[in-house]
Amino acid sequence: MDDVPAIGPMASGAPFSGVAVGATVIVPTFNERDNVAALVERVAAALAGRDAEILFVDDSTDDTPATIRQVAADAPLPVRLLHRDDPQGGLGGAVVEGIRAAAYDVCIVMDGDLQHPPELLPEMIDRYEDGDVDVVIASRYIGGGDSGGLAGAVRVGVSRGATSLTKAMFPIRLSGASDPMTGYFLVDRRRIDPAALRPNGFKILLEILVRSDVRIAEVPMEFGERLHGESKASFRQGMAFLKHLARLRFGKMSLFALIGAVGAVANLVIMWALTHLGVEYIWAAIIAAEVTIIGNFILQERYVFNDMRDDASTIGVRFAQSFTFNNVEAALRIPILALMVESWHISSILAAAISLVVAFFVRFVFHSLVVYAPRRSVRVARKEESAARALEIEGAGAE
Repeated sequence: MDDVPAIGPMASGAPFSGVAVGATVIVPTFNERDNVAALVERVAAALAGRDAEILFVDDSTDDTPATIRQVAADAPLPVRLLHRDDPQGGLGGAVVEGIRAAAYDVCIVMDGDLQHPPELLPEMIDRYEDGDVDVVIASRYIGGGDSGGLAGAVRVGVSRGATSLTKAMFPIRLSGASDPMTGYFLVDRRRIDPAALRPNGFKILLEILVRSDVRIAEVPMEFGERLHGESKASFRQGMAFLKHLARLRFGKMSLFALIGAVGAVANLVIMWALTHLGVEYIWAAIIAAEVTIIGNFILQERYVFNDMRDDASTIGVRFAQSFTFNNVEAALRIPILALMVESWHISSILAAAISLVVAFFVRFVFHSLVVYAPRRSVRVARKEESAARALEIEGAGAE
């Protein structure tokens, strides 16, 4: 591991005091040599007149480190290199090492492929300097944001689906984040514990938000086109992300799945009992389905979403939403099952398995993000509480 000294002055970060703060721009790189010069030029232009540095944390196997050294020699702001001979934790691990090695407490993480526009850096810092947040997220999914730089409709859909699933698994922690898996964000490292982070792949912001009690703000980002190199996203990384997600929060989803399994068994038992009592099988199936839906709701209220009930809508509204959605989902699943069998020519058992797995995730996401979503008055109260806490912290610092 080697560290190129910065060109120019650096200073360690100090608590925010209402004046302009310095920032370390952390750029994890893997074979990004063709993007280095343009990235440094654009970051330097965006941060002209501010105290800042660029810290490349590099895992490359090509001559990217040499390119960084060459560009650093003539850069208008300090540029440092931290090359990892034995990378641990993938891109997330690189970010954590960068946060530890940063010259400033305000750290901004961005990719090295120029899909994250450096011109957004001043807006992110200005938002942090308002003094009421610890993390500023560059979001593709709020007004003014754009995810057009993602390669194709499939990848956009996968990104949206993964974001919804993630927010459903952490509905409280991520309530203020529309894009918790972006790689472009600002974080005050004094508000997190790097030692508590367990980076695994490229979704380090999710790790930070889930494991830390931080105040969040967002600014819109237009996700750019990749100019050079290849995307690091792959099926293998997708599987690693799902594994990481399960490791972070397996409890709530596993309880939801367990209740669903119990409901499936109960459904069969009720239908069997009714048919043996002489009830026609169609009516028996309908009654069993409705009883199961009601039973699942009661169990979910008690064991899965019990920590979210007080902030959500009334129980009557929650029941109506859950009951209606589950009936619509059940009504749609059979035609979709038939479509898969008739059009895709796969076995009915496999089609049923696929439809049930998809239905499970859809139900979980809907209940977590819609049925048990905090009421608007609760969200407003939380923002006011956060602002009051920020004023208290500022007043204590002044004393």
